[in-house]
Amino acid sequence: MEVKMKYNFISLLLVAAAFLLISSNNSKAQISLQAGIGGGMVSPLSDYSGTTQDFYSGKNYGLSSGYILHAKARLGLLALNAFAQIDYSSLSNDGESEPGKGKVELTQNILSIKAGPEFSLGLPLLPIKPYLNAFISFNSFSGETKFNGVAKVPSGTHKLEPASRIGAGGGIGAIINLGPMMKLDLGLQYNMLNLFGKTWEDANPIKDQRLDSYLSLNDEKDPLINLGGDEHFISATRSI
Repeated sequence: MEVKMKYNFISLLLVAAAFLLISSNNSKAQISLQAGIGGGMVSPLSDYSGTTQDFYSGKNYGLSSGYILHAKARLGLLALNAFAQIDYSSLSNDGESEPGKGKVELTQNILSIKAGPEFSLGLPLLPIKPYLNAFISFNSFSGETKFNGVAKVPSGTHKLEPASRIGAGGGIGAIINLGPMMKLDLGLQYNMLNLFGKTWEDANPIKDQRLDSYLSLNDEKDPLINLGGDEHFISATRSI
């Protein structure tokens, strides 16, 4: 479901993933250790989604679905687990800057480190164990924007200044037993990537130009929005 209403405290990344886990158990202490790798699909919601025209106007980031790669470890004790996860996500989009004008190509990459508790909802005598989890995350953003024939900005490839944000999220999933040492972990996570640390930054403070607003993540409102003009157009906080 795509969320269109804007809530500045909600963030906006939906992840579907599968992990293949190697499992080790200490039956006497009822402790288990699992580690594995996986991949899946990531879909942006609300301010992180949209079109390239939304991106050009400063309304949304204008990204579409992409892929995600993971590494995950889980330490289990009875019904309570703790997990840590590293994700690499890549999202992109392309289209016009305005109807019938210019071309924009967007790419954003996110490296996330997550950790938190996981609660097992194991069903007796079944090889499937559902679970719920919650986590905090450290998220690092990079990417680039390509403009070609777009009004008020120079054509070319422009790198996004590296940025980091603190986020949180939660998920549901199920672990399917494939054998004594092998498990399949299927899950769905909702990620709030920029709960803390929103800023607006001017990548080139010496020159007042529209391009600067695209060179940083700029998830906070432009403090000079009241000046108007083509250079200042990000008018609200944006959630990721």
